[in-house]
Amino acid sequence: MPHVITQACCADASCVHACPVNCIHPTPDEPDFGTADMLYIDPDTCVDCGACVGACPVGAIVPHTALPPEHEDFLGINEALSDAAGSGRVDRPQARVPTLVRLGPTRTTLRVAVVGAGPAALYAADELLKQPGVEVTVFDRLSVPHGLARHGVAPDHTDTRAVADLFAAIESQPGFTYRLGVRIGEDLTAAELAQHHHAVVYATGAGTDRPLDIPGTGLAGSTSATEVVAWYNNHPDHVDANVALHHERAVIIGNGNVALDVARILTTDPDRLAHTSIAPHALAALRESRVREVVVLGRRGPLHAAFTLPELAGLAARSDIDLRVEAPEGVDVEAAPDAQTRLKLEYLAEIAARPAPGDDLPRIVLRFHAAPVEIIGDSGVEGLRVVRTDTVVDADGRTRVVPRTPDSDSDSEETIPAGLVLTSVGYRGVPVPGVPFDPDSATIPHREGRVLDSPGGPEVDGLYVVGWIKRGPRGFIGSNKSCARESVNSLLADANAGRLPAPRPPAEFDALLNRRVAVPSP
Repeated sequence: MPHVITQACCADASCVHACPVNCIHPTPDEPDFGTADMLYIDPDTCVDCGACVGACPVGAIVPHTALPPEHEDFLGINEALSDAAGSGRVDRPQARVPTLVRLGPTRTTLRVAVVGAGPAALYAADELLKQPGVEVTVFDRLSVPHGLARHGVAPDHTDTRAVADLFAAIESQPGFTYRLGVRIGEDLTAAELAQHHHAVVYATGAGTDRPLDIPGTGLAGSTSATEVVAWYNNHPDHVDANVALHHERAVIIGNGNVALDVARILTTDPDRLAHTSIAPHALAALRESRVREVVVLGRRGPLHAAFTLPELAGLAARSDIDLRVEAPEGVDVEAAPDAQTRLKLEYLAEIAARPAPGDDLPRIVLRFHAAPVEIIGDSGVEGLRVVRTDTVVDADGRTRVVPRTPDSDSDSEETIPAGLVLTSVGYRGVPVPGVPFDPDSATIPHREGRVLDSPGGPEVDGLYVVGWIKRGPRGFIGSNKSCARESVNSLLADANAGRLPAPRPPAEFDALLNRRVAVPSP
């Protein structure tokens, strides 16, 4: 097998389109592309040309002879996924690349503002700058760009952070400009921004956590996993976060990839982290940390674990962390609906059957069928009260999780002692003043990327949306590429049809911005 994919799919699909023999699956035109945790390379059709290696924006593809020990399991994972697909894949010479609308001849330069500087924003800028006669100005309230690609990726995931090289290439294109440290809705109104550009693309992401409605969340030592991620990634808003590391145990509510990232960082030897991009203040605090165990809670069973197969496989390969699985009803591998889920369940079953290591290693416990009830403590967190859950099937065939009643089982409820409780139950979009917002979905309502004045309402001329604030907090870094292309296609089609409003002269906007923002970005 010449090459192996070693990470969750970033959904950029550049590797797929770079492959001359279509050996990387699933492709964007195959039905399981949007749901697969990771892609795989068919060893029977790969010709070892290496085109995919250079195309991957996160360095996830390596020759099988160059796999480091901690990634050796991915050789078997790629082979298993390929074998499971069998002959079901359609043999095409190459995956289809979605068509980009071409901008027709224009008399003036098309000026576009992009609000937000994360992956969705930069992919949108890249698609726009492929057209002649387009200028893009990217605005962000922070003084540094790249959003969650900078402040949301774990510092020890150095390959994923390499996507910054791709962003640098986008930023270097003619017509690209940053205006950082500018708050839309405060320094400039949304209306003022629209008046000075042909179009405005909102790419503000999902900037806050979904709340967890249980007693005790206001106690010191109770915060969100995303705040801890921002803290150790040196986010300027979270440098002074108070992360309580004085107790031997921490609990994370939720079991997605963010939860696993935080659990891994809290249990990794600080000397190992010292060679990463971790913030110096976080590294100093972790050197003094007393945390020796992190419990990761999931309300449902192993079948519904939210973390991806590559994240689990990478964690399972760590010899310096004692990884355990607590599943009261066991791990039912046969319940898997597809090959990737089956592999994930096989990993969980193998971990659950492992004997405890003899070494005094820091521990991560993946605990299933446990729902939080109350965070316990007086002036600070002292523990988390949890109840065991059951899975029930309703009359309509839907499965749901319900708390086990105390009188049905003496072990239905317990308190887990801990000094730090983190919630990791998802993100939520935040409205931009003056821009339509749907509070139910916490997104900007749209139709094919065109902003609507209300859900199902008419389109707002010249306003577009991309990324998580468009589709909700789902997908990987590269998922924003196809999302951006849809919105940019709508924008370009509107420009060709003459539907974009004419902006005021550029000099007026520069003068306005310089009056409002003391030190404009270079």
